[in-house]
Amino acid sequence: MSSADPLPALLVAVPVVILACQAGAAVCRRFGQPPVVGEIATGILLGPSLLGWIWPQAQHALFPPSVLPYTSVLGQLGLLAFMFLVGLELDLKSLRGHTRVAVAVSQAGMLLPLALGALLAIAMYGQFAPDGVGRMPFTLFMAVAMSITAFPVLARILIDRGLYGTPLGALAMACAAVDDVVAWCLLALVVALATAGSPMEAATTAGLAVAFTLVMLYAVRPLLARWSARADRAGDAAVLVALFSGLSLSALATDLIGVHALFGAFLFGVVTPRTGQRIEASAARLRAFTVPVLLPLFFVHTGLRTDIGGLTAAPELWLWTAAILLVAFLGKWGGAAGAARACGRPWREALSIGALMNCRGLTELVVLNVGLELGVIGPQLFTMLVLMALVTTAITSPALTRLRAGREVSRRAPVQAEPENALSGP
Repeated sequence: MSSADPLPALLVAVPVVILACQAGAAVCRRFGQPPVVGEIATGILLGPSLLGWIWPQAQHALFPPSVLPYTSVLGQLGLLAFMFLVGLELDLKSLRGHTRVAVAVSQAGMLLPLALGALLAIAMYGQFAPDGVGRMPFTLFMAVAMSITAFPVLARILIDRGLYGTPLGALAMACAAVDDVVAWCLLALVVALATAGSPMEAATTAGLAVAFTLVMLYAVRPLLARWSARADRAGDAAVLVALFSGLSLSALATDLIGVHALFGAFLFGVVTPRTGQRIEASAARLRAFTVPVLLPLFFVHTGLRTDIGGLTAAPELWLWTAAILLVAFLGKWGGAAGAARACGRPWREALSIGALMNCRGLTELVVLNVGLELGVIGPQLFTMLVLMALVTTAITSPALTRLRAGREVSRRAPVQAEPENALSGP
C-alpha cells in the first residue's frame, strides 16, 4: 500500500473512537447519567480541548488530516440513520389525553427560549457573528439553538427511571414531540435563509421544502403503508435495504432543495409506518449498528471542532458562556415548568417536566454542527454552545433525582413499561 493510503490510519482511529466513547458512556451510567453525556464528553476530550492540548502529537497521529474526511462521512451516515430513527420514534399519538397541557407546555417551552435566545443573539451579533452573516439568520439560529429538546435522550432517561409509562413520562414525551417538529421546521427556515443569495431564493427554497413535505405526507406515506402490509413476507435484509435506501434518497432530495440532508432522513422516518415485525426488526438492526459504531465518529467530529482552551483568550468569553447557560435554563426549564404549573400541575411535577424539556443532548449537537457548517456561527460560539448542551443534558438526571426524592419512580404502566422500539442510544 502507498504511504498516502488513509486506510491503515482509519482502521486505528475508528476502533479507538468507538471504544473510548463506550468507556465514557459506561462511566456516566455508573453515575446515573445518560450514556450520551459520556460520549459527548469523550468526543471533546479527544479534541484540542484536552488531547490536542496535552499531547498534540498523539492527536495528530490518531486523526491525521488524510483520515478526517472519512471519519466525517461515516459519522454523517450514522447521523442520517439516527435522524431517521428519531422520526420513526416520533409518536404524536402520545398527545391524546394531554393535548391542552402538552400544547401549553410546548408553546411556552418554545416561545420563551426563542424570545430570550433572540435577545441574546442581538447582544452577541457584533462580536460573534461571522463576517457576511446577516442579523436575521444569526438571530433565528440562536433562538432555535436555545429551544431544542433532545427527544431520544429524554425517552432514554424516562425508560431508565421507570417513568416512560407514567402520566409524567407521557406528558413529557408529548411535549418533546411537538417541540422537535417545530424546532426542525425553524431550523429548515434558518438553512434556507443562510444558503439563499436573495429573498427570492430563500422563498423558493422554503416553497420547495413545503412541497416536498406534502408529497412525503400525502403520497409517499400511503405507499409505505401499503408496502408495510406486505413487508412481513419479505426477508429482513430486503426490508433493511429498502429503509436505508429510502432515507438516503429522501436525504438527497432535501439536500438538493437546500435545507440539509438531515431533514430528509428525519421526514422519511416520520412517514414510515411503525407497524409490522419486519420493519421493527430492521429498525432495531439499524439502531444496533448506528448508535454504538457510527455515532461516536460524529461525537469526535464535534469534539475536534470544540476548543475549550480557546475561551481562555479573554475572560469575557466565559461571561458570555455563563449568559448562554442562564438563558438556556431560564428559557426552557422556566418556560416549560411555568406553563405546566399554570395548567394545574403540582410544583414538583411541573419542575420535573421543565428539567426534562431542558435536556438537549445529541439533538443540540446536530443543530450546532449545521450552524457551523453553514457559517452562521463561528468556532468560539460553537464551543460555548456545545458546553451548554453538555451541561443542560448532564443536569437532567440529578435534577430529577432531587425532584422525585421520596416518590416511587419504578412504577410503570402495564402495557407501556419499556417499548421495544424505544431509542436505546443517545
